[in-house]
Amino acid sequence: MERITVNTQIHFGKPCIAGTRIIVQNVLELLTEGLSFQEIIQDYYSELQVEDIHACLHYAK
Repeated sequence: MERITVNTQIHFGKPCIAGTRIIVQNVLELLTEGLSFQEIIQDYYSELQVEDIHACLHYAK
């Protein structure tokens, strides 16, 4: 799980994608709304990679 980090100094300790301030929950909410991985990367978080989104899903399990 090196792609997901928890730091109490960033977003009150919510899990984020490593090296960003993108909260795992935000990515999961976009997936729940039916957006594809590519749409999330293209329209919301261009700094993400497909592996980051997979890591969010894995973290949620």
